[in-house]
Amino acid sequence: MIETDLLIVGGGVNGCGIARDAAGRGLKVLLVEQDDLAGHTSSASTKLIHGGLRYLEYYEFRLVREALIEREKLLHIAPHIIWPLRFVMPMPPTGRPGWMIRLGLFLYDHLGGRGSLPGSQGVSLKGPLGAGIKAEIAKGFAYSDCWVQDSRLVALNALDARERGADIRTRTRFAGATRDAQGWTATIADDDGEQQVCARAIVNAAGPWVDHVVGAARGAHPERPPRLVKGSHIIVPRLFDGDHAYILQNPDKRIVFAIPYERDFTLIGTTDVAWHDDPAAPAISAEETAYLCESVSRYFAKAVRPEDVVHSYAGVRPLFDDGSASASAVTRDYVLKLGEEEGPQILSVFGGKITTYRRLAEHALEKLAPFLPAMGEAWTDRVALPGGDIGDFGAFLSGVRRRWPFLSERTSWRLARAYGSRIDRVLGDAASLAELGEDLGGGLHAREVDYLVREEWARTAEDILWRRSKLLLHVPPGTERRLEHYLRRTRETRSS
Repeated sequence: MIETDLLIVGGGVNGCGIARDAAGRGLKVLLVEQDDLAGHTSSASTKLIHGGLRYLEYYEFRLVREALIEREKLLHIAPHIIWPLRFVMPMPPTGRPGWMIRLGLFLYDHLGGRGSLPGSQGVSLKGPLGAGIKAEIAKGFAYSDCWVQDSRLVALNALDARERGADIRTRTRFAGATRDAQGWTATIADDDGEQQVCARAIVNAAGPWVDHVVGAARGAHPERPPRLVKGSHIIVPRLFDGDHAYILQNPDKRIVFAIPYERDFTLIGTTDVAWHDDPAAPAISAEETAYLCESVSRYFAKAVRPEDVVHSYAGVRPLFDDGSASASAVTRDYVLKLGEEEGPQILSVFGGKITTYRRLAEHALEKLAPFLPAMGEAWTDRVALPGGDIGDFGAFLSGVRRRWPFLSERTSWRLARAYGSRIDRVLGDAASLAELGEDLGGGLHAREVDYLVREEWARTAEDILWRRSKLLLHVPPGTERRLEHYLRRTRETRSS
């Protein structure tokens, strides 16, 4: 029997964020995830740390304010995987009126207090900020938000949680639980069989499966199912020069982003489509692809066609059902639901944005505090995530290039961004590429793979090439097969 204060179900950004916070306050924590960390919704985002400019139209002022405050805090604690990004909003003749945009941006600049990012301004699109945009669209606005490596954010929260004492188990399923006066007795299962867990409280951060966990926990409070909304993205060859992104208004009043992605590509998204099928296997539809292509083609001189798409992904958001008629209008704010009875509790998490995951974790522990042992104060806004104690990234990157000069410019940038100050744990004292071990393609070597398996729960080629990195977009044919062979070979060596 495993005994713990807090059993967390779900290894997405909310579950891992709560695990980190709780472990750092002195609680005994066990987190179980049925697949890989960030295996579903948390790796299928638009990869922004932002206030959510469009949410102002739905009067979500509290959500936007909290997100803007969090944007500044996250930029401070994770500057290796989060960095500023300037957004340009072209003004077409039929879009929202200029006065409305100016008012919205004024609120956006000031709701969270002035931080380190530049404020908004009107801009001409006749120069670099209009790269690729149709000539007849001459003016626009620019404002600031941030970019994030979303799945790495999840992995780093899990890593910090483990280093503070949490037990993080991937490929481990929550099979059910029963409640008595002392706590919850839960069953978890992995490839080696079932285990029993005695927990004072359960956090249900299972994302699209939140209602399944409630159903499997006998004695849990009943909850209506979440509103499942699928968001899809496409990736195309780079559409424009420059480090800025575009936010594009559509005739249906939705917005679509076009964002520089992995140097060679442009990320376009997202859609909002009601989802009623298996949340484990969402895929973009032909209609969504056409919608995203049409959205950017209204603005760019060179039309984007479905055949230009080199990759796509889709994720299912478990939003709280607030009764809104359209998927786009459903609140993105998070809702934390505790049972109404006394005694051991299960807290279910609905909705939320990657930007507000850290504050969500604080709120979750505030709600659970009466049912848990005494814990320490909130702390996660002041302590860097693993690798985040780098200071200025430009200076840090220069130091990386001096220490490991044999790395290509692209590989040194990727590794510095992914691992920050922990890059030496990956590269160590290597003095040449040969000392990094087998070259698996695209700048990926055996030493990095071994680190990801040993320290970051990676087990498959997909874990490494898509979630721990985005190398899948860059590696030569055959890399995935070679990597799977390497992983299988090393597993056999370790078990022999």
